[in-house]
Amino acid sequence: MSAGLIPEGIAREKLIHAIRESTQDVFSTMLGLEIEGQEAYIDTTAPCPAAGVVSLIGLAGRWVGTGSINCSADFAREISSHLLMTEFPAVDDEVLDAVAEITNMIIGNVKTVIEEDLGPLGLSIPTVIYGRNFTTRSMGSNEWTVVPFQCGAERMEVQVCLTPARGGCHVRPAFGNPTAVAV
Repeated sequence: MSAGLIPEGIAREKLIHAIRESTQDVFSTMLGLEIEGQEAYIDTTAPCPAAGVVSLIGLAGRWVGTGSINCSADFAREISSHLLMTEFPAVDDEVLDAVAEITNMIIGNVKTVIEEDLGPLGLSIPTVIYGRNFTTRSMGSNEWTVVPFQCGAERMEVQVCLTPARGGCHVRPAFGNPTAVAV
């Protein structure tokens, strides 16, 4: 694995540490589960299981990219059961919403840590994909920092891809100052 910087940005080891800490904190605090980080690696393809659940969330600011988690459908049901304190016999809308929320918490915590080096970043609404025999693709040829995790017999990967924004884009507030309009 390349130990250097993500081009002129954050030390890769700091990003990996942020992913590990955030994931372990969310799992222990919100789910009551222990999850163990495995050896991180670099991949040049997008998050791409052949089947299961993939949740993607965008990052934007002077740096742009995507954070992702992917796991089996069984593990998605298990973590959803722990978050929502009910059993899920199948992947349904509630399971997909729970996976989106877990993604938001994990990548949101990572975002907070990496903003120290990359400046303010905005976070999009997660998109969750579920099915069999599918592929995801990200435009460009960026490197993904991948941190696998093991929880019992289940495996989950947290992935982050970052690149400098073209044209020095900056995060803008979601809403401007309120104004009065005469009607």
